[in-house]
Amino acid sequence: MNIISKFELLQFKNAARIYLKSIEESLQLFKEETKNLKIPVFIVYQKGEEELLECAVNFLKCFEILVYANWVDEDIPENSDDITQQHIQQKLQECQKLVFVATEDALQSKWLNWILRYTKTQKNIADIAILPIREDYADYGGLSLLESYAYIQKSDVDAKTYNVQLSDGKIISVEHWLSS
Repeated sequence: MNIISKFELLQFKNAARIYLKSIEESLQLFKEETKNLKIPVFIVYQKGEEELLECAVNFLKCFEILVYANWVDEDIPENSDDITQQHIQQKLQECQKLVFVATEDALQSKWLNWILRYTKTQKNIADIAILPIREDYADYGGLSLLESYAYIQKSDVDAKTYNVQLSDGKIISVEHWLSS
């Protein structure tokens, strides 16, 4: 199991940007990108971890996907009331896949776990993947989550390649998972 460290994910920070921009400017640019020929993916992340979110977006953009996360949606309320839940439910229906950026803090969030459980009732479990991010030089606290869901990991064979380990133990490329 080759879980991506926070340091490794941060290496994707400027991967998709030509000019150095603030996180807010960069994420706004992602919002404005075209939807043509891309796979819509809903990203679940912990509020306050926008820098890691930006890096996760850049990482996923390497696979030519369209990303949705609530940072790009001005219509979504800040709290977790019924209107917010309905809005997220609608966006989940529009996306083909869900990726949960599972940092240690995100694992503790009741709201993010609600989204994950809700998605499991609405989509095929094969369309949900965990992107586990461990703290540098630390063990990962979400191993039980990785037993239930597919997760994105570094390849055992090539350190520059990433794959998805499905919950049945089968390993496929990220590209194959996204297109299936």
